[in-house]
Amino acid sequence: MNRHFASDNYAGSTPEAWAALEEARHGHAKAYGDDEWTDKAAKLIRDLFETDCEVFFVFNGTSANSLALATCCQSYHSILCHELAHVETDECGAPEFFSNGTKLLLLKGENGQIAPEGIEHTVKKRTDLHFPKPRAVSLTQSTEVGTVYSPDALKAIWAKTKSLGLRLHMDGARFANAVASLGCTPKEITWQAGVDILCFGGTKQGIAVGEAVVFFNRELAREFEWRCKQAGQLASKMRFLSASWVGMLRDGAWLRHAQHANAMAARMEAAIRDLPGVKILFPRQANAVFVELPPVGAEALRAKGWLFYSFIGAGGSRLMCSWDTQPEDVDNFAADLKAALGK
Repeated sequence: MNRHFASDNYAGSTPEAWAALEEARHGHAKAYGDDEWTDKAAKLIRDLFETDCEVFFVFNGTSANSLALATCCQSYHSILCHELAHVETDECGAPEFFSNGTKLLLLKGENGQIAPEGIEHTVKKRTDLHFPKPRAVSLTQSTEVGTVYSPDALKAIWAKTKSLGLRLHMDGARFANAVASLGCTPKEITWQAGVDILCFGGTKQGIAVGEAVVFFNRELAREFEWRCKQAGQLASKMRFLSASWVGMLRDGAWLRHAQHANAMAARMEAAIRDLPGVKILFPRQANAVFVELPPVGAEALRAKGWLFYSFIGAGGSRLMCSWDTQPEDVDNFAADLKAALGK
């Protein structure tokens, strides 16, 4: 299959992640995470964030988000998130399921982001016993429409959540792309900005399978291993979830690949933004371009075999770049679009 723009999940494994798996596959190792690869990966994550956090590895993002949020809440609580949040639109009710019924309360916000005033309004509009009590805020970095929260924006949200007694969860499926976009350190947009739990995405960054749940608030990690076991997320051969993280983290490959994906998205935006009938829907800040395409253009691209999603997020088409997207992929896509539009 050619490289396409539907999802960064389409891309294969990075050379660094795959090489580490090759190293890990030899010989015997202790099971259920009591192995040297898992220990090494956890230490690398602690080094990356420059703090003594608790680290767990699970199979996928839905389980990471759902189990992390479940640690914050009782069944009678609620979780505030953006109306486009992945936990609301694409996880089949898993956050509610794993928390035994915790309700998601949806917030609006420009460019896929929630704001402190929206949090306060939702928390204070009802405080009676008949309404699920707000307990946590979940936000996505980078967002479902490809924008990023700045450190200052996150600190403002933290100040509001802290004043209201709420926990702060971050869905970081594309966290690496946010770091690459902002040019900051990982700690600046996590624990230094009040994040209690980060679901650190690996799959969309080029790991074959596996996400990391990182607890900066270590108290919330208490008995999390039992949640993982009960949910079917405790891998017996855990080294095959954690080894890829070693490969990605030990020499900075995680960030280099994210920078490349972001650069390819910037190239795409520059190549198509001025074409007739094309409208960029959101600021391009990470590795996705959200665009309104003329129907004739979208149809011609699909007829040429290009794959991309429409009506993800707030509508339009999403052009997602990956760690392995090449300049010629972008240029060929743009050339086919130009030809379809008579340019």
